[in-house]
Amino acid sequence: MRSIAAVLPGRRGRPYYGWAVVLVATIATFCSGPGQSFVFSVFVDPILAETGISRVYLSTLYAFGTAVSAAMVVLVARLADRFGARLMLAAIALALGVACFGMAVAAGPLALFLGFAALRALGQGSLPVTATMLTSQWFVKRRGRAVAVVVLGIAASNALLPPITQALISSVGWREAYVALGVMVWVLLIPASVLIVRNRPEDVGLHPDGAAAPAEEPGGGDAAEGRGFWKVVASPDFWFLAVPVSAVPFVVTALVFHQISILEGQGLTPGAAAAVFVPFAAASAAATAFSGSLAERLGPKGVLMVSLGLLLAAVVGLQFVSTVPTAVAYSVLLGAASGSQGVVAGMIWAHYYGRNGLGRVQGPATMVMISAAALAPLPLAAFRQLSGDYSLGLLVMAAIPILCAIMARLFDPRRARRDAETVQA
Repeated sequence: MRSIAAVLPGRRGRPYYGWAVVLVATIATFCSGPGQSFVFSVFVDPILAETGISRVYLSTLYAFGTAVSAAMVVLVARLADRFGARLMLAAIALALGVACFGMAVAAGPLALFLGFAALRALGQGSLPVTATMLTSQWFVKRRGRAVAVVVLGIAASNALLPPITQALISSVGWREAYVALGVMVWVLLIPASVLIVRNRPEDVGLHPDGAAAPAEEPGGGDAAEGRGFWKVVASPDFWFLAVPVSAVPFVVTALVFHQISILEGQGLTPGAAAAVFVPFAAASAAATAFSGSLAERLGPKGVLMVSLGLLLAAVVGLQFVSTVPTAVAYSVLLGAASGSQGVVAGMIWAHYYGRNGLGRVQGPATMVMISAAALAPLPLAAFRQLSGDYSLGLLVMAAIPILCAIMARLFDPRRARRDAETVQA
């Protein structure tokens, strides 16, 4: 079956085909919803009510499922290098639909764990990383704007899928809602992946960004294919980026997880504390849209510094929150930090290491980021238990963006370029 890409090369005045690929990548991030926490949260109480298991037990199963996601993303990123994002998107969509159907019939703890592990591995990890890797193949100079569009797919999923899912649960039940989500993933993503996506612009006679000549970038040729997992994780420069990029998800997840409790302790009602999620989401979406073009001017490392600065301001500001307006200001800062970080995480590895063999770098980096977010609520809870309030924990959280900014300053793009062009013996 011919792709619509086949009609584009050689015809002047046509829009660059990479934007059609971006559309599919955005659909992919939207379809990651069934594996994301914002959709799962709607299912928690119905599952507890039917199965009778405890909330702690369910949370533990979910945490272990997230750990599987962190490990799985490394494998998926390498498979995308080998077989291409087109095949991987279709395969992940197929498997994610099956995972949703599996959750619809899950009964005992083992079945629930397997369902959580599959949903998290495929939705939370595999779809977003494959979508951003695909986008990075098609864009170099305009990569920031393209990745920003793709990341907005998650924001749209966050806004639309929870209320839709809640309506489905109320009308037909939580098991049937999972079936509907699985069908949605299949219908939206599988045909688009097969018919529209092509792995690289060179596959259809084009160059990144629709340029007349290939873009200059690190890791050219087949050099990056020599990068193995251990070679990547043994490089100090990898950690000088991976840890700072993971800092925002770590701190944001910790603060959001405990937000109601933190703000209640500072005089807000539970309803007011929950309401500040709205400005958080709006600020995150706005920062995502703005950060794409900003990253093309400052580079992703510059936007990473901005994101860490916003995070520091949010954590420090949280300690002075006592009214709804101050809570909204804190939430806007935190949302802006989260939104700008999403763009950075999607493009920074291709920017410094090049498009070839990208999965060997972005896979381990995403594993670090997912692991950080999974562990994030525990330290803040531990500090509260030790000291009786959140003051000590928030002080530690405020130190994280400062330390990570120092680490990011130690990253050397020229050294990373040399690593990208080094063939492993």
